[in-house]
Amino acid sequence: MHPRPVAWLVGPALLIGSLGPLAAPGRSAEATLMGGQGQAPAPALAAIDPITGPRSRLGRDWIGARPIEPDTAILVMAGHADSQGMAGSGTSGAAVAAGAAPMFEGISDELYWNMVVAETVVALGQQRGLRISYYRPPFRSISDGDDPSTNWSVGRQHAASGGYALEIHFDAWGPSGIGSGLIPPLHRPFGRLDESLAEAFGGYPMAFRGGLGGPRRGIALLEVGKLEGPLERSLRNPATRGDTVIAIANRIVAALEAGLGRGPTTALPLSPPRDGVGNAPPGKGLQASSGGE
Repeated sequence: MHPRPVAWLVGPALLIGSLGPLAAPGRSAEATLMGGQGQAPAPALAAIDPITGPRSRLGRDWIGARPIEPDTAILVMAGHADSQGMAGSGTSGAAVAAGAAPMFEGISDELYWNMVVAETVVALGQQRGLRISYYRPPFRSISDGDDPSTNWSVGRQHAASGGYALEIHFDAWGPSGIGSGLIPPLHRPFGRLDESLAEAFGGYPMAFRGGLGGPRRGIALLEVGKLEGPLERSLRNPATRGDTVIAIANRIVAALEAGLGRGPTTALPLSPPRDGVGNAPPGKGLQASSGGE
């Protein structure tokens, strides 16, 4: 089922364009959201993060020790980007469930924020010299998970060729959600990129829900946080939206840099990509911790 072409991404693209320069260093951006404190939080230690909220309460039963080449190609995808209007479209978020208008008509709020964060991560990572790109599906609904244009297929191919495939998610609101954390890829021994992201956001068990389709295909799933409470309010509020997105993206990029064995890079201001959200190839969103596959 291929109902709509790529033009549906214009809404999030406009938001990306409104975020301004992407060069604020990760530490200062997070400090701004924390009320001006001089350093970023230590995400690996706290059960509740001041920006992303609760972390996964499930025990992490793995350690990523495999070294990663510093020039490893990283592919970033937005979870649920090709599963709209069907099972697996992503969480609505607490605000929409309570009656608020969705951020963009026709897609889940989770997909909206997945795209915004994913594109910001790629823009910032490219600014800092990472080999990082973004994959966008050509259609919002692809019924066959093994279609060659899904996130699953493209991510699997990227991982099999030696790259690192990362899918961005926000977790379900309410009791069905678990919290932030990395669900690691299962195709090879866990590596330093997996470990670094888990140290920054928390970690899920290696066989979470029996092994999800993405991880079984070599795709790491990063749950940024539950789409509710202070995190969702700071994303929806135009006054705090830009700082929140930049802080999350900076944390992800800093974790990628650390996993690659690279020191944090400070670069000159960079405007977001002219085409905004979705200026790369195709994908299949997963239900991650928002429900069954």
